[in-house]
Amino acid sequence: MAATLRRFHGLRLLKSTPALNLQQAKQLSSAGSWASNNKKLIGAVGAITGGVGALLFALEQSVQASGSEVHSPAQPWNHKGLFSSLDHQSVRRGYEVYKQVCSACHSMQYIAYRNLVGVTHTEAEAKAEAEQITVKDGPDDSGNFFDRPGKLSDYFPSPYPNEEAARAANNGAYPPDLSYIVSARKGGEDYIFSLLTGYHDAPAGVVLRDGQYFNPYFPGGAISMAQVLYNEVIEYEDGTPPTQSQLAKDVATFLKWTSEPEHDDRKRILIKVFGILGFLTVISYYIKRHKWSSLKSRKIVFTPKEK
Repeated sequence: MAATLRRFHGLRLLKSTPALNLQQAKQLSSAGSWASNNKKLIGAVGAITGGVGALLFALEQSVQASGSEVHSPAQPWNHKGLFSSLDHQSVRRGYEVYKQVCSACHSMQYIAYRNLVGVTHTEAEAKAEAEQITVKDGPDDSGNFFDRPGKLSDYFPSPYPNEEAARAANNGAYPPDLSYIVSARKGGEDYIFSLLTGYHDAPAGVVLRDGQYFNPYFPGGAISMAQVLYNEVIEYEDGTPPTQSQLAKDVATFLKWTSEPEHDDRKRILIKVFGILGFLTVISYYIKRHKWSSLKSRKIVFTPKEK
């Protein structure tokens, strides 16, 4: 028996493994316990994150359900598609609505006339629009301020010199700036369209103060802005019938553009990204098949040594 074992050991069929010392055993034990504790920690963090997310979603839904306003229905906008651009004819008509109706009370202090170039107007048309306003500039060489026609670099003028004057002219209500109003309101352009077309007589039990009007899409239902859009309230340059819904649709599209002037550029880049990713996917698949074909098709054969 002993001779047989010696032969096996000489052929290295039996290998002796050195015993682990106490320090190595402690290291293995601590590593295993650390891995177990790490898994528990990750699981706990994931559970807490999921619970907080579910709580926030539930609170958001409860707040929406408890609101006093009617939620705006979704409209079939032309620019809602993944690769759909804004209707620039509608944007131009919306500028006409803003200029002739909305600008009497609302400012757009973050939009300049140069922003219209290449979007709704040519450079000459935008210059003509800017020259219709008068801007106080200066001082000149004598230290005096002077009035001059507007330039492309000028921003849309405000109808009031300050907030106090705006409130005094609107029964204490402050007309908000419309530069980013679509992004600032829940519902976006759907809310703007519904608000402009949603005026009704106040139902029984709803008491309105002087200078207030009932609109179910406005929080609380009582709004200080009177209805401003009616059929044929203005005339479009291109001859489009100026119905109330058409006016609301065009100005909502215009305000969508002012809130997201990069809208079309972003979707144009998305088309390029999809094209590049598709090309790289095909190339990656070909290289993978080319490089791994020899490894996947190889055959490993074990040939024992002859004695």
